[in-house]
Amino acid sequence: MTLYNTTFERFNQNFIGSATLSILVQSCLGGAAAMSVLANGTSIPQMIQLAIIVFICIIANTSILAQMKHKFIFNSVIISAISSILFIILNNL
Repeated sequence: MTLYNTTFERFNQNFIGSATLSILVQSCLGGAAAMSVLANGTSIPQMIQLAIIVFICIIANTSILAQMKHKFIFNSVIISAISSILFIILNNL
């Protein structure tokens, strides 16, 4: 929990820069996840995976652009990055 709290404090102290980098990084990870999902075909399971990853990335970007609470933004970016990495790993096995 200490790593989470210290990382959130850094994120909160330099919010504008952190939010900008968060949009960039999680959008790139989301794009890579979408590409790895679509590399396996366009059947129904892949389309469901694609919809999930797009939805999660949209929530993260929207929370930043809507200037929601910093804690919610931080959590949504973490969830987006973890889910993108998970989908990349699952579709490249």
